[in-house]
Amino acid sequence: GVFSFSPSIPPFRKRTAPQHNSVLQQRPNEPQHVNIQSPLATALASSTTNDSTSETITYEPPEDAIIQIKPKAMSRLIELKQKRDNDPKNSPDFDPSSPLILRMGVRNGGCSGLSYVMDFSTEEDIGEEDEIDEYLTEGIKCVVDAKSLLYLYGLELDYSDELIGGGFKFFNPNAEESCGCGSSFGV
Repeated sequence: GVFSFSPSIPPFRKRTAPQHNSVLQQRPNEPQHVNIQSPLATALASSTTNDSTSETITYEPPEDAIIQIKPKAMSRLIELKQKRDNDPKNSPDFDPSSPLILRMGVRNGGCSGLSYVMDFSTEEDIGEEDEIDEYLTEGIKCVVDAKSLLYLYGLELDYSDELIGGGFKFFNPNAEESCGCGSSFGV
């Protein structure tokens, strides 16, 4: 006997996203605007689609700077400084003209042996042996401790606003190896 089998599986259909009234008519070379309802999506959109990070800014780096801050990274740092300066939680004696202090360094660990450390700091935390790149007009100070100086001299700090893999990016000429995570390296 011949056996025949006819499954009752519906045929494949092309799936398309539903059209909503929240999508505006898209013009050539203009981004599509969508009305976002979710609080998480709103936070992501406001933190990743800010126009200031896509603008090219002009600034004067310090002579013989330790860290080479690229324009997109500087734009993001200026944006973070503005958020800090306008934070309603600031104490009444907070001085908005005070610089944003970015402390960069390295520590043992990570996929390739050493990993980058980057955090905000205060004037009081700057030590005598720390090296400082000061951007007076922008109100930014980049501080590197003496132990990390050997590993970070000439590092390029950039910024990407991509949803996946976005954030500050490190390009280190001193690294002999680095891993895919982008936050660790080996010498």
